[in-house]
Amino acid sequence: MTGGGLFLTFEGIDGSGKSTQARRLAEFLRTQGREVVLTREPGGSPGAEEIRRLVLEGDPDRWSAETEILLFTAARRDHLERTIQPALDAGKIVICDRFADSTRMYQGLSRGDLRGLVDQLHELMIKREPDLTLLIDMDPETGLSRAKGRQGSEERFEDFGPDLQRRMREGFLGLAKEFPERFRVINGNRDMDSVAADVTDVVMQALR
Repeated sequence: MTGGGLFLTFEGIDGSGKSTQARRLAEFLRTQGREVVLTREPGGSPGAEEIRRLVLEGDPDRWSAETEILLFTAARRDHLERTIQPALDAGKIVICDRFADSTRMYQGLSRGDLRGLVDQLHELMIKREPDLTLLIDMDPETGLSRAKGRQGSEERFEDFGPDLQRRMREGFLGLAKEFPERFRVINGNRDMDSVAADVTDVVMQALR
């Protein structure tokens, strides 16, 4: 931990329910009297939210994978400086919907073999991993159907189609094996209450 706080992240394919689970966890921890900052990526700070609009809206081929990596890293650096690190230094729990693992997957794996570049930039500019990462594992077809059903403007990555979702799921599970000390895989193919119960159990164990 840094500064007495705890840095938690949620990861998973689009439509896995991670955003809902992050929000529910934050609400639960606040009822326990804990100070919680709920944030997201890309975004989480004014500058990073501006970059979010650039990368999540528009044509799927709007940016090259290399350009995306630079944009996401810039957004993450601003987010870390202005939101995450100050909260951790104040001893708060930070819950973030996506972090560097998503960039390792979506840009580093899906659009060319650029994982090494993602990790190099991360080491150079971010130098921070979560204390605990909760991977909500979801059937790719179900997840994509849920994601497309939202009918929002931020569907650029969903528009890459089901093949990307399948590769992302495999990639996230691979990351869980690569970093077993911080990853916990939770079955997202269940009702929200059952998933939330497992999330709460894992987090409360980490807080003991």
